[in-house]
Amino acid sequence: MSLLENNILSLLIFFPLLGGLIVMFAPASSARGEAQKGVDAGAKAPSSSAAPIAIAAAAVELLLALYAWTLFTPGRPGFQLRFFADWIPDFRIRYDVGVDGMSLLLILLTAFLTLLCVIYSTRVDRRPREYMVFLLVLEAAMMGVFCALDLVLFYVFWELVLIPMYFLIGIWGHERRVYAAVKFFIFTFVGSVLMLVGIVYLFVQTGSFSLTELMTPTAPAGQALAALDARALMWVYAAFALAFMVKVPLFPFHTWLPDAHVEAPTAGSVILAGVLLKMGVYGFIRFCMPLFPQQMAQSAPLFLALCVVGILYGAIVATVQPDMKKLVAYSSVSHLGIVMLGVFSFNELGLSGAIIQSVNHGVSTGMLFFLVGMLYDRRHTREIAAFGGVRRVMPLLSAFFLLAAFSSAALPLTNGFIGEYLVLQGAFLSKTSGPVYAALSALGMVLSATYMLWLFQRAFCGPVKHSEVGLLPDLALREKLVLVPLAVLVLWFGCYPAPWLRMIGAVKPVASARSSVRQAADGVVQAAGGPVQEAAP
Repeated sequence: MSLLENNILSLLIFFPLLGGLIVMFAPASSARGEAQKGVDAGAKAPSSSAAPIAIAAAAVELLLALYAWTLFTPGRPGFQLRFFADWIPDFRIRYDVGVDGMSLLLILLTAFLTLLCVIYSTRVDRRPREYMVFLLVLEAAMMGVFCALDLVLFYVFWELVLIPMYFLIGIWGHERRVYAAVKFFIFTFVGSVLMLVGIVYLFVQTGSFSLTELMTPTAPAGQALAALDARALMWVYAAFALAFMVKVPLFPFHTWLPDAHVEAPTAGSVILAGVLLKMGVYGFIRFCMPLFPQQMAQSAPLFLALCVVGILYGAIVATVQPDMKKLVAYSSVSHLGIVMLGVFSFNELGLSGAIIQSVNHGVSTGMLFFLVGMLYDRRHTREIAAFGGVRRVMPLLSAFFLLAAFSSAALPLTNGFIGEYLVLQGAFLSKTSGPVYAALSALGMVLSATYMLWLFQRAFCGPVKHSEVGLLPDLALREKLVLVPLAVLVLWFGCYPAPWLRMIGAVKPVASARSSVRQAADGVVQAAGGPVQEAAP
């Protein structure tokens, strides 16, 4: 293997930091100008070299992610593109990175959405250098989360994500940005600290921070983990699960999300919904499944109930929202409940659906947040009642919005359909969830179509109700460059999902962990005196 192939994951992690360092020393804007009051069509942004440098860095990062994709071999067991070296040898902490199909999909999603966010943010006229630096640092931290195979390394990147997102919300957000940023930080940090306690406890008991050693039954660390007291492991599992529940966020730990979304700048909302929320789902699959199978199976009834409540609660609350951005935020609570239902179905259908729907949600919801941001740039309000008849003056934006709404509602031939279909089928066949949970979740999908079409009907259809709406220009070139790739993925994933499903099929470590959890779940069901149905393979 070449030097580039051996170090491709390290490049993915550290190249955005290099790009951010270059942007930091880029010449400042030569003209500040006033804040843009209309749309950017015809308006000139302050001249600064920060934006083109950041675009170049994000574009190279996407090319590196695509190159990693070409190096990946579906069907090969274990983690690929692996690289490890001693980091802090006195404490047995290693720099250990590797990917499987799940993490590689999320890496591609991260690189793709970050590039679009940087392109969209070229009109930021307040401290543009710092803005771009925080976006690139955030990208590096997210890449580290999805590559890390050492528990301490994972925790470092997990916490590093909080810092740039806190500043993006707190500096470039809207009226209540400080409140939203502090609330976001406190919620996520408290859960993460408890996870650190669990990580330290595992090391004290097993002598290893390595995920691969801990999840290997024949390794000394794996044997030590298996010998631990079940009650102690339940507490450690609870510490991990709490950190991941807050990040998803799963009901009732969702209250930070609507505030963060509403107050964040558009790029912050896109990254938050598209990638950061998936870190919680990733944590459950990557760490809880292989390390705590018995404990995860025992907690399944509680988590399934929370998933269904979150699905219905998020959909119902979204239906009555007067603010577009808050509606999309609550829709994420509902959609992520469906994703977590797939995780706790403990079968291949549900797990595959959860992974693919994590990616699809990032595409469709990211597209919705971009579109809402474009409307806000023009109208300076997100209130649905302030619009009406938009399709008559902005037909192109309206067409993109309708496609994103169809995707969010899981219409067949859009990317949202295949993931939710797999989750529902997996939940229906699952020994832990069954038809009742599947039916209740399907009701949430019906409500999703209701609030998305209701939003489109009120804001885009009918006559022009406000004179200001009649003056709104349609999409500018910069906005088309952001929306067209997202629309292509919505249709590509929906019409031809086979390549992405093959990548998920290559998640051998996840499949092995899922089998362990299924066996544990069978024991829990039998101990409770319930029937054991045959689930899908």
